[in-house]
Amino acid sequence: FFFFFLCTHFIFAQQYDPLYTQYMFNSLAINPAYAGTSGVLNAMAMTRHQWVGFEDAPNTQTFSLHSPIASKNIGAGLSLVLDHVGPVVNTNFSLDYSWQLLLTEKVKLSFGLKGSISSFRRDLSKYFNEVGNDQIYYETPDSRILPNFGFGLYCYGEQFYAGAAMPRIIQNIISDDGSVSSVADRENRLYILMAGGVFNLGTEFKLKPSFMFRASNSAPVSCDLNLNLLIKETVWVGGMFRPREAFGAILQGQLTNQLRIGYAFEMMTNKLMSHHRGTHEIMISYDFIFKKDYIQNPRYF
Repeated sequence: FFFFFLCTHFIFAQQYDPLYTQYMFNSLAINPAYAGTSGVLNAMAMTRHQWVGFEDAPNTQTFSLHSPIASKNIGAGLSLVLDHVGPVVNTNFSLDYSWQLLLTEKVKLSFGLKGSISSFRRDLSKYFNEVGNDQIYYETPDSRILPNFGFGLYCYGEQFYAGAAMPRIIQNIISDDGSVSSVADRENRLYILMAGGVFNLGTEFKLKPSFMFRASNSAPVSCDLNLNLLIKETVWVGGMFRPREAFGAILQGQLTNQLRIGYAFEMMTNKLMSHHRGTHEIMISYDFIFKKDYIQNPRYF
């Protein structure tokens, strides 16, 4: 027993950032340079329920709205993200601004700025009866307001896109006592790199590969690899793979020229696989077209 108490080990918590399987149609939440790039007023709502059947599993709701303004070279948008992870609720509201530079007739480079406010709330009282009379679980819920800002780049054409972003720059302290003893005691910077393209396979099929890298000093580097097939400009069918983490499937339907609905399913590849019923994600996107003579090109991103 004496030898056992001399052996010490350090453990570190990690922060959780929302994941999106259908990130190529939800880029505004992570990259402000995406604002206005659709050319019309676009509204998108998404709900993601991770590890269904697992108690206190993460779930995320996202709403975004963005459009070109004043001239087609300027875009603006807003996003609202409600993220639950166990006893922690993080509500984030952000405003986005973008300025687009025409590189060629068909290629644009967009620069974006993001200003955001997060309401971080942690309530441990729900666990009070499970842990006995530990007073820390019965204290008033911890709550704080955290401002932040970020920036991004987004280069795109009719059949490709590439982007990089840092959606938060300020490393706000979120520990109870205001100290920083580990990476979990503050908001850590998040780095995003993403790209994708569309390739014709005959007259009725298109292949769309895409990827997204995420890096932060509070979590290991993560990568999403996606491959989708577009059938008759109407139905997307594809799959995703997150190395060492998950695999899944994506199904999207272009119901009208303005309305798109998507569903994604993920299954973990680690030991958690047998303890839940997968991750489910539903997306609805709508383009508001106010000009009757407006001709909308097919949107692939």
